[in-house]
Amino acid sequence: MITVAIARQLAASVKALLVLTLVAGLLYPAAILAIGLVVPGQANGSLIEVDGTVVGSSLLGQAAGGPQWFQARPSASDHAGDTSGGSNLGPSSEELASQVSERGAALREANPDAPASIPADALTASASGLDPHISPEYAAYQVPRVAAARGMSAAQVQRLVAAHTEHAVLGFLGQDRVNVTELNVSLATADASTGSQ
Repeated sequence: MITVAIARQLAASVKALLVLTLVAGLLYPAAILAIGLVVPGQANGSLIEVDGTVVGSSLLGQAAGGPQWFQARPSASDHAGDTSGGSNLGPSSEELASQVSERGAALREANPDAPASIPADALTASASGLDPHISPEYAAYQVPRVAAARGMSAAQVQRLVAAHTEHAVLGFLGQDRVNVTELNVSLATADASTGSQ
């Protein structure tokens, strides 16, 4: 036999379930959907479109082959969007030291006109392996190669880099960075508008 106290507790539990279902199951998702409709670009993955065709996302780095493109940071997952993660190699790892040495040699060979000092983010992978950002120093390191491959002046390419440089929030939170995916799309768009390859 159910006592009055148990019946009250059961009724309170059912009421709490209904209220929480309404709040967490209906109102909260509706509020998130409304925010997504107000900011559609970010809610849809910050997709980059060129002439109505999606060519990437400003949130993800992409591998770019050839000297005419800016290279993103190295990626332990080869920039595969279905996987992410770092190599989990520590600073004392011989394998990591070997990778950094190999990357440095490859960068010096591919960028003969670049400064002798290679920025650290050119040699080390990001934690996710999908980071679309590089430092302005790494972008500047690549400018001579990209300019020569495209038949552009270094000043023209540097202006594009400057246009895609995101500065630290309030000037001191975080660091300046260049979105390589957006920068490469800008280079491709510039090619299309001038008719060059």
